[in-house]
Amino acid sequence: MATTSLDTPRAKNIALLLLVMTEFVVVMDASIVNVALPSIGSDLKMSHDDLSWIVNAYTLTFGGFLLLGGRLADFLGRRRMFVSGMALFSVASLLGGLAPSAEWLIAARALQGLGAAIISPAALSIITTMFREGAERNRALGAWGAVAGAGGAVGTLLGGVLTEWAGWEWVLFVNVPIGALLIWQAPLRLVESTAGETERAFDIPGAISVTAGLALLVYALVDATSAGWTSTATLLRIAGALLLLAAFVVIELRSRRPLVPFSIFRLRTLRGANVVGLFVGMSLFSMFFIVTLYLQQVLGQSSVEAGFAFLPLSLAIIVCAGLASALVTKIGFKLTLIAGMLLVVAGLGWFTQVSAPGGSFVSDVLGPSLLAGAGLGLAFVPVTIAAVTGTTGAQAGLASGLINTSQQIGGALGLAILASIANAGTRDAVEAGVGDPAVALTEGFQDAFLVGAGFALAGVVLAAVLISSRDSREHAEAARRGEVDVVHA
Repeated sequence: MATTSLDTPRAKNIALLLLVMTEFVVVMDASIVNVALPSIGSDLKMSHDDLSWIVNAYTLTFGGFLLLGGRLADFLGRRRMFVSGMALFSVASLLGGLAPSAEWLIAARALQGLGAAIISPAALSIITTMFREGAERNRALGAWGAVAGAGGAVGTLLGGVLTEWAGWEWVLFVNVPIGALLIWQAPLRLVESTAGETERAFDIPGAISVTAGLALLVYALVDATSAGWTSTATLLRIAGALLLLAAFVVIELRSRRPLVPFSIFRLRTLRGANVVGLFVGMSLFSMFFIVTLYLQQVLGQSSVEAGFAFLPLSLAIIVCAGLASALVTKIGFKLTLIAGMLLVVAGLGWFTQVSAPGGSFVSDVLGPSLLAGAGLGLAFVPVTIAAVTGTTGAQAGLASGLINTSQQIGGALGLAILASIANAGTRDAVEAGVGDPAVALTEGFQDAFLVGAGFALAGVVLAAVLISSRDSREHAEAARRGEVDVVHA
């Protein structure tokens, strides 16, 4: 086969299209099954607790294996891991659609998450090494941010349509032809690259400890709502996760060839971007879940209606993510990120005014959705650019795995906290004598949105304090002049 070349703008654009399509599918699959859960539960005779694990199994393996996936891409080849992860993801999707039992489906979703954890950092690191740092990479990451940010909202829409018109199995089957297309095209459109390590030793103890620690931490967070935050099981899981992660740090400090060279954390902007990325996940990823509950449980919308209700939010994300790449080149990633997070604060603050009875999509959801979507589009792109700024080609997979992990852990933590707050608010309303279930639910949702706005505000403060203004300014100035360093893989 002829050597793949990216010497022309057209070749680069086609390669970018494949990569952003992949990220769209990976993000979409975290939410696409949500509106299908009642149909799945009815067909497979699943309890409410079992249904939650259809979502949790994907989140668990996705969040737990991201860092390992990023380093495997660096060591074994980014294109190779991209294709391998997509093959696993596609097979798992097919098996999930054919599932005859709850156990089968949950196992298939876990395999999907593992495939996604391999794909996502590989795809992002390919973008990092394929496009020059500066305006070119900013535009590419703008496209990446647009589809990644919109994936969750579109997943809700597509899940509703497929469940209503084709059956819940198709929320999984839809990945198979897309995966086949990407597997076929990847060797033709993408260039292989590695970290260029001459010594191929792999840090097995580090890989096991960090993967087990992250997976156990995500498990503790996603199950805390049902098990109880102060329950013995939750506390033991969190303690076990922290011990495994502490062991990972000790192993890395003593290893001659560490899985994660801690020298990468000397980059101030990378450190700050990952902390802010955690709060982006905490404030925004859970928003999709709570808004969906409000639309269906309070406003009484069907799964299809609730899916279409997310269209304005998706469009706001796509438009503002494209705008964000230009703003980063003009004013820097720090100011763009702060502006985006301030819009998120305003959007979630507006959501605290959702009402019942008498609520509607136009009066209660449309306005704050547009504001929060604009904020997500403006925030997601610069935080990703900041997270890979100043890294070398050898660090691309690691940096990509780190920012993905920060956002996924933040999403799991935020959802667990906000779901607990919403449940507590609803319970307090009922105990206070609120007889209308819709009103009680709405009071719980209002409390959750308020705390989510607090998380976003914390993200604003941390972005201002932790991300280097000099790095942001110099990045923008170099991008405007076209003076950028080519990242050599």
